[in-house]
Amino acid sequence: MSGLRVGVAQLAATRDKEANLARAGDLIAAAARDGAEAVVLPEYAMAYDPLPDAASLAADAEPLDGPFVTGLAGHARSHGVTVVAGVLERGTDGERPANTLVALGPDGTLLAAYRKVHLYDAFGDRESDRLRAADPVATVVTAGGLRLGLMTCYDLRFPEMARFLVDAGADVLLVPAAWVAGPLKADHWRTLLRARAIENTAYVVGAGMTGPRCTGRSMVVDAAGQVLAELGEEPGHAVVELRPDDVARVRTDNPSLANRRFDVRPR
Repeated sequence: MSGLRVGVAQLAATRDKEANLARAGDLIAAAARDGAEAVVLPEYAMAYDPLPDAASLAADAEPLDGPFVTGLAGHARSHGVTVVAGVLERGTDGERPANTLVALGPDGTLLAAYRKVHLYDAFGDRESDRLRAADPVATVVTAGGLRLGLMTCYDLRFPEMARFLVDAGADVLLVPAAWVAGPLKADHWRTLLRARAIENTAYVVGAGMTGPRCTGRSMVVDAAGQVLAELGEEPGHAVVELRPDDVARVRTDNPSLANRRFDVRPR
């Protein structure tokens, strides 16, 4: 069966969107040289303010046909890779911006946009004071014979979000994040990425923002919960091959999805 070589990449974004786009382009190019066919970048890859307020996020936000996503699409097209990254999407008619993931095809086409469902109202922060939450939508795109489900950062703490995507056909969960550093936070990140993989018998790709306020530590986990690649706290990338037959094998050995007795899917 076909597979997909995925690059997980991390950077320390700032509010300088041109510099962030250049950093993203360098990471995409480096991962592509290493054979990546898809590259996953962090949440807020477009612009990151470590101490944000509503005004700064609104000022940084752009429409999805704005300069940043257009530039990112150019990098995807230049290297012939699928790109997933976090952006600030400008609202309309006075709406607050959305925390959005874009998925761009190897030809630069916008394949999907996922708007974050669970805003980070925890650990003393209130993302909902600055951004608008979206209604749950199972956003899944296909690449290399695999179905990639999109979720963002704090979504990882809600097992129903991952299961929602798996019930929509995902066998890979992509989790761009700006996972804020703090006591036990890096341990939570690592534990939750592995838990979402084990309980859903799905690959999980977590792309973490680096920098003084975020943990970095991007990771790729297989459908049995084994860590296939793990980065540290500095910018960089890793490339791992994901295979549909590996997911099928794990789901045959451990048919926990098929054995469920609680079916809470909408009817």
